Amino acid sequence: MLLPIVQYGDPILRKQCKPVDKTDSALRELVDNMLETMMDANGVGLAAPQIGEDLQLAVIDVSHDPECVSYLQVNGEDVEIEDIMPLVFVNPTLEYGQQKEMEFEGCLSIQGIRCEVRRPAEIKATLPQLDGTTLVIETDGLLGRALQHEIDHLNGVLFVDRLSAVGKVSVRNRLKRLIAGRED
Repeated sequence: MLLPIVQYGDPILRKQCKPVDKTDSALRELVDNMLETMMDANGVGLAAPQIGEDLQLAVIDVSHDPECVSYLQVNGEDVEIEDIMPLVFVNPTLEYGQQKEMEFEGCLSIQGIRCEVRRPAEIKATLPQLDGTTLVIETDGLLGRALQHEIDHLNGVLFVDRLSAVGKVSVRNRLKRLIAGRED
């Protein structure tokens, strides 16, 4: 079932989300609906607050671009991107590499705005799974960026918060118009 995607200005996008404490059929159904919604919207990731849920839960699928990373290790083993997609995780933690890079980002909750965002080029993500196992992913590229972006959502942070001062000024009016459009 397609779910409505919450848009910029909704207070849930600024919440520090609650940890997932149990996996049940309702959570699995929510995950299925999130994946369907993300695919329908042509997104590469979707976090629970983006569909109005106060949960540390997100989904990512970058399998459309298997060359989007220069390396990918899961639990210390080299793997192919297709082997872990779609990626579903709860209660994640991140460790960041030192090197930073600028890349364009957009967001399903901030329609029509894409900006260059500076983020760590490499990450190590610890991602508990619905089945109780944990994946430790070390990667870069689009997958690394998508993990950072979606985990930011679980902490009430949006990609526009990570813009430079000049970048923030350049999108300020467009963001105001998005909020004004919600109030009509």
